[in-house]
Amino acid sequence: MAKASTELVGNVMNWPFRAALIPLFVAGLLPIVSEPASATTFEVGDGQPYPEIGDVPWEGLLPGDTVRIHHRATPYREKWVICRAGTEAEPIVISGVPSPSGDLPVIEGIDATTREELNYWNESRGVIKIGGANNPPDTMPAHIVIENLEIRSGRPPYTFTGRDGLTSYASNSAAIYIEKGEHLRIRNCVLWDCGNGLFCGSATTDLVVEYNHIHTNGIEGSIYEHNNYTEALGVLFQFNRFGPLRDGCLGNNLKDRSAGAVVRYNWIESGNRQLDLVDSGDPDLYNDPSYAQTLVYGNVLIEPDGAGNSQIIHYGGDSGDTSRYRGGTLYLHNNTVVSTRSGNTTLLRLSSASENCDARNNLVYVTAAGSRLAILAESGGTVDLQNNWLKSGWVTSHGSTSGQVFDLGNVEGSDPGFTDLNMQEFTLLETSSCVDAGGGLASEIATEHTPVFEYVRHSMSQPRPADGSLDIGAFEYALPSSVDGAGPDRNQAQILAYPNPSSDRVTFEAQGPASPGSSLSIYGANGRLVKQLSTSRATDVERWTWDGTDVFGRAVPRGIYFARLDGAEAATLRSVVIVR
Repeated sequence: MAKASTELVGNVMNWPFRAALIPLFVAGLLPIVSEPASATTFEVGDGQPYPEIGDVPWEGLLPGDTVRIHHRATPYREKWVICRAGTEAEPIVISGVPSPSGDLPVIEGIDATTREELNYWNESRGVIKIGGANNPPDTMPAHIVIENLEIRSGRPPYTFTGRDGLTSYASNSAAIYIEKGEHLRIRNCVLWDCGNGLFCGSATTDLVVEYNHIHTNGIEGSIYEHNNYTEALGVLFQFNRFGPLRDGCLGNNLKDRSAGAVVRYNWIESGNRQLDLVDSGDPDLYNDPSYAQTLVYGNVLIEPDGAGNSQIIHYGGDSGDTSRYRGGTLYLHNNTVVSTRSGNTTLLRLSSASENCDARNNLVYVTAAGSRLAILAESGGTVDLQNNWLKSGWVTSHGSTSGQVFDLGNVEGSDPGFTDLNMQEFTLLETSSCVDAGGGLASEIATEHTPVFEYVRHSMSQPRPADGSLDIGAFEYALPSSVDGAGPDRNQAQILAYPNPSSDRVTFEAQGPASPGSSLSIYGANGRLVKQLSTSRATDVERWTWDGTDVFGRAVPRGIYFARLDGAEAATLRSVVIVR
């Protein structure tokens, strides 16, 4: 099975510059990015060579081609299929070019039209579709990147004009519908107001979903449409923000039927369940060895009062055919779970006796009495609880269960020590009993899946401070005096960057005690200075804009760059990715 990508995209703070880069290259976290030997860039938008998306020859895209869709005041009401193959070195990239203020180009499904030369089936299933076409001739799409786009409004009662004329969207239509594909990347997109935000079929291999905001999807009264519905051989979700579904919609937030699923460093709020990790119907998936191991770590899972099912995570299957349930082990560690339900909250439902959960270093807090927190639903399976923080008074189950919960030593209390619960600041206070209370992970996953990043609200990331001892939960407490890369100094100015990744223009903001007139410099991954930026001060915020060029005005190649903020007691670094 192809392994999902783990590119470094996030904050790099308070590290000595060159000393920080060397270990990242050695560890393989900084990819060496090369330019394609020959490629075409299609510029789309007002005043561009291709005024409309339908003017692009989608049926003839070649490896290394890039379609750049520029922001404009009105949405693009167009839909299309991507059924071409790039390569690892020369992917096909569909990239939005944000406005100077960071607004993404909008692709809207309402009254959308399609380029006449394109002919593809299942038009009603998505605004943007990957795979499954007559023209271009059907093939296995590969090495496709879709980024920096807001895609919306592909659902009933909306309609579009396609090969059969005026057509209604299907209830299970998605903002991005992947029928099939290999090595696909969906990043820094906003997917909303559709039946499903993202839908992926089982003929998909190596899907990475990162830095997206997926919210306000679903169909009223239906349990079958979700913010995310995926079934792939190898899927990685990281640094995404999953928000509530549309009002009255009964689907789950992240529903997945994949083999080799990794869900890490995401913010997942509301839904019938936050995570519904159930069985595949494809023998190639449920017979794959990776099917029996699912990893969920470093996430923030939020259950508001009155939201759907009281269960946070369902693991196993829902088809009724237990022979194809996931079985094996759900590795659940270093998540922060917060429920404000006035009634019961249940952490896990395991579908059968074949499912096991290794739960370590999770912070599970309910605002209700501790007895309102149960670990296991009225179902089978086994849960090993170790080094978790749990509300005092928790129970095994709120009913009879054939499953078992083994308490291997946990921390209990009434208050976990959040920075600000009401403001959803779930970082830890220095006095929290979660600090340094985590334990080691299972040996079979510890090397590759010890948490090394943290989610930063919203859809950003930063390295998780490493002080030699894991804290409980998704966030590591960092001493204000942290130095030499031990962790970010929360009393020092930090840098926000948006959009990130970006196709050309990035806005940086200093948050915290930046000195007026502080300088911001852009460096390449080789440590060479690319450009120095002047500030534009807005109220008390220091702000800089980089147009993706060097000191000579030349567009920089795609790759990872570092913004360095000087003028504080120590330099602060922020990594950004330029994708073209």
